[in-house]
Amino acid sequence: MIPPTGPADRIDLHTHSTASDGTLSPAELVRAAADAGLDVVAITDHDTTAGWAPALTALPPGLRLVRGAELSCRWFGAEPAVPLHLLAYLFDPDHPELVAELARVRAAREARGERIVDLLRADGVDISWPEILAGAAGGTVGRPHIAQALIRVGLVTSTSEAFGPDWLGERYRLPKEDLDVFHAVRLVRAAGGVPVFAHPRATRRGRVVPGGLIAELAAAGLAGLEADHEDHSPDERAHVRALAAELGLLVTGSSDFHGTHKTVRLGAFTTATEAYERIVAEASGVTGVASG
Repeated sequence: MIPPTGPADRIDLHTHSTASDGTLSPAELVRAAADAGLDVVAITDHDTTAGWAPALTALPPGLRLVRGAELSCRWFGAEPAVPLHLLAYLFDPDHPELVAELARVRAAREARGERIVDLLRADGVDISWPEILAGAAGGTVGRPHIAQALIRVGLVTSTSEAFGPDWLGERYRLPKEDLDVFHAVRLVRAAGGVPVFAHPRATRRGRVVPGGLIAELAAAGLAGLEADHEDHSPDERAHVRALAAELGLLVTGSSDFHGTHKTVRLGAFTTATEAYERIVAEASGVTGVASG
């Protein structure tokens, strides 16, 4: 039986493992979550559910696991299109159309990564695509894996520097194929999941979408907005909360933990029990929340 939630529960609904671009394996991630004093943690790797099974197997006693993913999306209502991320919770991992779309996005992400490495090598950077794949260890390949290769050859000292304009942030950044965000919201709902817009007002990451679009997404099935996040300023958090209240959306807070790829720690930002319980109540894709 899953233990009941309480008002003092610590709930982190956005974390990454080596199944995508985190540095802890799924098993290490759930153990670290328990060590950090979390009561609930979500595993939300980019465009994959590959971390679900090993996380479940290693789930420590007393820790509840929300199975999810962070979907790479794009809004095509602007030119150029605006990239954004959608957190999808408790969806059916075998839903045929969603499975096919996620496989397509992962393949496109890998192809983009190989093209970026080709550009770097053409400029004399001594890294290789097989090295990047080995570093990903079977996980979804992303720019953080290329950043680690740049660190290993001494061209940058941190992931943040690698994501700067001289490297992967601009000079060697290439577009990738993403899901249309409206299609993604509808797919997640069709798979019995609950979609939440990740860090929707993080201007330090680049362009953000207008509030009117979020209202349209809410009408299409969006359930919530992630307000408390390290890339949101206090004003941006307040803006997101006000918009969520206006639209009747739930509000989450999360660390977006990536291990050593980022400095933020597990549980740095958390979600209120009421929002977590609403997500669980709305979901029908996987059976409940797993409990260690």
